Amino acid sequence: MEQVIANGLYLGAQYALIALGLTLIFALMNVLNFAHGQMYVLGGFVTYTIYGQLKLPFVLALICSGVTLAIVGALMEKFLFRTVIRRSKREESTMLLAAATAFFLDAIMLLLFGEKQRGVPKIISGVFVSDRVILPYDRIVVGVVAILMIAAFMLFMQYSKPGRAMRALAQDRVAAQLMGVKVERYSMIGFALGAMLAGVVGGLLVSITGVNSGIGGPISIKAFLMVMIGGAGVVGGAIAGGFILGMMESVGLATLREYGDITYLVIFALLMIFLSIRPHGLMGKPWG
Repeated sequence: MEQVIANGLYLGAQYALIALGLTLIFALMNVLNFAHGQMYVLGGFVTYTIYGQLKLPFVLALICSGVTLAIVGALMEKFLFRTVIRRSKREESTMLLAAATAFFLDAIMLLLFGEKQRGVPKIISGVFVSDRVILPYDRIVVGVVAILMIAAFMLFMQYSKPGRAMRALAQDRVAAQLMGVKVERYSMIGFALGAMLAGVVGGLLVSITGVNSGIGGPISIKAFLMVMIGGAGVVGGAIAGGFILGMMESVGLATLREYGDITYLVIFALLMIFLSIRPHGLMGKPWG
């Protein structure tokens, strides 16, 4: 049981960090960013290039992943999503743009890195062994870093000026604009921050799971699962959804292994039942 809980916490921390970026973008701009998984993959490839190929320090590679994705996110918001939101009144336009962006990033990464699985050396070797829990040290480090980043994100949103401005935008965009909040500036900052979180998680996990150009779609599906569980556009809901999904996956892999790889089949079935009872998630409100 302790092993299942430890694995669930490790998975939940990384999943929550992925979901935070997605839900932040949705809360600020009402945009379902289908390219979120591709941003995760791009962050993984940046770390792979800097740490795995150039042999530079892992921390530097992780910082470069975050900065690269923040720039990519800011450019996407300014030149793509802002333009479409300004010119189109239909919400489907941003969804189609996000899907097109996901396909474009997939094609670019496939062209640059090919289909092969890429990996990097472990950031730390060794395994923590106790009577009831066995966990590699690199997974412990990744889990702790993810939890610290979640805490830092929450403090940033709560106490910093940009964080308060973005919270105001998420609550009421028109009222925030009337109060002097520069909507376009903080929308770009929020999109950049959401993309940066995805890139950092991709950089963290490339040392454990590796990365390839085809995993962006499955990562996006997991991110949307977490957002649906917690409630769209709710930061606390994203964190709760991440840890719930992590625990469900850990329990499923431990108990359903003898029946084959049906863990996510069961998770999807449970999610359908949950959403039929509570369609707005644990903490969400009705859309619109």
